[in-house]
Amino acid sequence: MSISIIVPSAGESVTEADISNWYKHDGDFVKRDEPIVALETEKATLDIAAEQDGILSIVVAGGTVRVGDVIGTIAPGAAPAGIPAAATKAPEAVPVPATVPTSQGTHYAQGYPSPAAAKALGSAPSPETGTGKDGRVTKHDVLTQASPTSVTPATPDLTSIMETGPRGERREKMTRLRKTIMGRLVDSQQSTASLTTFNEVDMSAVMALRSKYKDAFKDKHGVGLGFMSFFTKAACDALLTFPIMNAYLEGDEMLFHDYCDVGIAVASPRGLVVPVIRDAHVMSLAQIEGAILGYAKKAKEGKLTMDDMTGGTFTITNGGTFGSMLSTPILNRPQSAILGMHNIIKRPVAIDDKVEIRPIMYLAVTYDHRIIDGADAVQFLVRIKTLLEDPARLLLGV
Repeated sequence: MSISIIVPSAGESVTEADISNWYKHDGDFVKRDEPIVALETEKATLDIAAEQDGILSIVVAGGTVRVGDVIGTIAPGAAPAGIPAAATKAPEAVPVPATVPTSQGTHYAQGYPSPAAAKALGSAPSPETGTGKDGRVTKHDVLTQASPTSVTPATPDLTSIMETGPRGERREKMTRLRKTIMGRLVDSQQSTASLTTFNEVDMSAVMALRSKYKDAFKDKHGVGLGFMSFFTKAACDALLTFPIMNAYLEGDEMLFHDYCDVGIAVASPRGLVVPVIRDAHVMSLAQIEGAILGYAKKAKEGKLTMDDMTGGTFTITNGGTFGSMLSTPILNRPQSAILGMHNIIKRPVAIDDKVEIRPIMYLAVTYDHRIIDGADAVQFLVRIKTLLEDPARLLLGV
């Protein structure tokens, strides 16, 4: 019997989804457990797999659908003889217009006057070819033909330059995730009293430690030793030292957390996503690196789930991977603070009254000034700086 393809529930607050892609065509044979359609919610992309072998009938080809809607059916049936079940249609070749004699190397614009050139020509004959793109006749060509000595070659014709420059435009519909991000960022800016404080950290000690043990670390744990694990551990220590940085504002109450669920902002093909490392305060550097690596892979493949991105008491964002020197991160509501990392640049600094070149990173922490005082935010950032400049403290807990 035929079975219906129904939009599944994707979380408590998610009631709608967009059909982003049908992997199969209407009338195609599909195999059980084979992904057949991708649904995009405001938080994640979901693949729906076929529940039986059969022939696919698409009821809703695209657009927005609601949880529980039937978007297609699968009727029992066998794969056509001689055609593999996973076969796909090859893209049709785009025919070359007959008006373009490509074999002779010419172009439709050759010898054809631009609007400005046509106006300058009046009733005069047009040159057979021009100096514009693809042989197009420009106003400059017309003036040169009429009076070769009246045009100064050293003076460029801005009209012809503008005519031949690219002026393409395109429209692209925003994804549901992008619209959700847009709304949340605007809400964050308008509903909080955001303030950012800055500091700098000398990364010499962390870089030396990483350089010394990175090979042994990878051999033992199977993951690379990056900077994010150090920053996550340092942030957890500072959050437990200054718990107001790890709190939510709910009405006229402040909700404190005695644990650290740290969101790590990750750039994905679909936009910015923030998977959460839960109980990061009790995890080792290797466990944190493994979690980050797993989330990065899932984000790249578009396989992050609602559970992966639910919750979080604090967020870390690393603009340094893209070359950012300094930024003011936006709060990830309902959280009250976010740490921004940046690129590491060798800079001259004063060490014991001497100028030395050190690898320096600027740090920024944006916080909700409604519940967090500047003194707490500054001391929080200083604590992170202290731990990173003397990473033995992370191991000793001092």
